[in-house]
Amino acid sequence: MSKTNRDETRDEAVSTAADNAPPADATDAAPPAGDAADMAPPADKSAGAAPSDNAGEAPQPDAAALEKAVRELEEQLKAERDKFLRLAAEYDNYRKRTAKERESLFSEIRADTIAQILPVYDNIARALKQPCSDEAYFRGIQLIMAQFEEIFKNLGVKEIPAVGEKFDVSRHYAVQHIEDPAYGESVVVEEYEKGFMIGDKVIRFSTVKVAN
Repeated sequence: MSKTNRDETRDEAVSTAADNAPPADATDAAPPAGDAADMAPPADKSAGAAPSDNAGEAPQPDAAALEKAVRELEEQLKAERDKFLRLAAEYDNYRKRTAKERESLFSEIRADTIAQILPVYDNIARALKQPCSDEAYFRGIQLIMAQFEEIFKNLGVKEIPAVGEKFDVSRHYAVQHIEDPAYGESVVVEEYEKGFMIGDKVIRFSTVKVAN
């Protein structure tokens, strides 16, 4: 076969193969440049970004708000302090008042108790003024009187001074009055019944006779 015929045969085969090839699918085509860019994963901006100067710092509080909060706390502290001082003063007054009331009550009870046994004291005092031939018996009466006097001393009970003292209406009870130039004015010349007091409280007035 000649060279010319071979070239013609080859061109026909290429043309036939091109005619028999299936059409290209649009989906298999390469995506446009714009779509490829949209499909690409987003770049990590933090990777290449420079660190910020305020990174990791807490937000600074407002100065006016901070000053207001401080004033409120100071006012609350002052109010609580005033409340504490008032409470402490009230408690101190209560403590003093109850202590005074307790002492007063104790004095009242003590005075009432002494008043109840004074008649016994008076009888022993009269017995000591009577003549007695039995020395042991008389000595026993003296010891009983000494015990009374010791008890009175321990309780703070004192006799009210009478004979020779100027008459005092707050401590003496006059049942008789005489005129005698030998004595001064309003002087107690005789005591009929002893008086007693505890502190400033009179348990029993001293019954006396007053001159002038």
